[in-house]
Amino acid sequence: MTDFKKIISHAKEYGFVFPSSEIYDGLSAVYDYAQNGAALKKNIRDYWWKAMVQLHGNIVGIDAAIFMHPTTWKASGHVDAFNDPLIDNKDSKKRYRADVLVEDYCAKIESKIDKEVAKAQKRFGETFDKKQFLATNPRVLGYQEKIDAILKRLGKSLEKEDLQDVKDLIEELEIVCPESGSRNWTDVKQFNLMFGTKLGASADSAMDLYLRPETAQGIFVNFLNVQKTGRMKVPFGIAQTGKAFRNEIVARQFIFRMREFEQMEMQFFVPPGTQKEWYEQWKATRLKWHLSLGMGEKNYRFHNHEKLAHYADAAADIEFKFPFGFKELEGIHSRTDFDLGSHEKYSGKKLQYFDPERNENYVPYVVETSIGLDRMFLAVFSWALREETLDDGSSRTVLKLPSVLAPTKLAVLPLVKKDGLPELAHQIVDSLKWEYATSYDEKDAVGRRYRRQDALGTPFCVTVDHQSLEDNTVTLRDRDTMEQVRVKIDELHHTLDAKLNIKHWLQKIQ
Repeated sequence: MTDFKKIISHAKEYGFVFPSSEIYDGLSAVYDYAQNGAALKKNIRDYWWKAMVQLHGNIVGIDAAIFMHPTTWKASGHVDAFNDPLIDNKDSKKRYRADVLVEDYCAKIESKIDKEVAKAQKRFGETFDKKQFLATNPRVLGYQEKIDAILKRLGKSLEKEDLQDVKDLIEELEIVCPESGSRNWTDVKQFNLMFGTKLGASADSAMDLYLRPETAQGIFVNFLNVQKTGRMKVPFGIAQTGKAFRNEIVARQFIFRMREFEQMEMQFFVPPGTQKEWYEQWKATRLKWHLSLGMGEKNYRFHNHEKLAHYADAAADIEFKFPFGFKELEGIHSRTDFDLGSHEKYSGKKLQYFDPERNENYVPYVVETSIGLDRMFLAVFSWALREETLDDGSSRTVLKLPSVLAPTKLAVLPLVKKDGLPELAHQIVDSLKWEYATSYDEKDAVGRRYRRQDALGTPFCVTVDHQSLEDNTVTLRDRDTMEQVRVKIDELHHTLDAKLNIKHWLQKIQ
């Protein structure tokens, strides 16, 4: 995978992600999506929405407000329990998340396992059985045992809020400050992550509010409204995408952890007692969605939570292999009846469903799927960016985005800026732009234009040359293989549809 610094630099140079308000030296852990980034982000969002809402007859979408009545966050547990364990290094004066320091320590042990695997792979060649090696090699088993023991202890300490043991663990593992190299740590303290704000014209009458730290609560408080107006029968789901805000102290790794970010969440309401079955089903369904993009099964894994949130009876993450290791991309949680039950208690309103099959009223249980749109963007972008050496010894930078997500699907290039070629190229753009995001490029030699489109992630280039004027054919170039074929202009749409239509991609999930 490409070096992480190159990923950040490419994102800026080619108009995907800019530091926010950069002319004023930016704002830490806040980013703007540029012209190509906004399009890629929208395409990811659409791919999720179509798979989640359009293809399911029992899932609908809403768009709840960011501002919510403050009691919402009391009921949800965020006022009392939405904290991160923080630790300061006395020498560097830097603040860190204590759990992340421990997880990063484990990631280093994990990289030792990867080195052992790579060495064995080299030694045994094609006969190498990775699964058997991981299950039997004594050194690997020792490393894995150590990781499991550390994470189990961390999980238990955080669950019991035993912050002293978290500090003891950091000291026992001799974890140093990444900046100063010092082990001079303060005690671990809890810090609430919600941003506070005020609603109202005057200081005297203003109400204290929070910027929402997640989108899920907007779904829960609308459960009954949606159920009744949509005449929904349990089991059914409510989906939503939107901004959320967390005052992350340790915001880092580019757009992986930000203070303002976007979530794509779906809450699935089920009869009590059926939640484990639905939880397993949604785990499988969501992994299929990820795999449909063709980014490699080996880059995904499930991680079951040692420490469960106060509302959950089961929780797992789909982790993706980012340039800095396997990290959480999506969470699937069995949230029990905590959310609706808690809002029922705090609001005094009944949030129940009458089930005609069971002939009873009950508070539905919830299975949640929640994915960070920004993290998905980073997963796709970092996986796609490659440096390739070509047969002639030259190299190219190519962004091999899944073509269904690419910001621009097609670039139309006249070979030269004369002889009627630009006019024909513009006609092709005008006929295809209704279906596909299409660009026109006539600057520089055609080879340089190909390289530019490769770096932008454009899956196909159509080159209009003098032969096009004679026989109505064009050259269609594939970004990934660089193969070029002659295609009739009136068959272009049919050829592209097979490669770019979202339908063909999402059918892999069925």
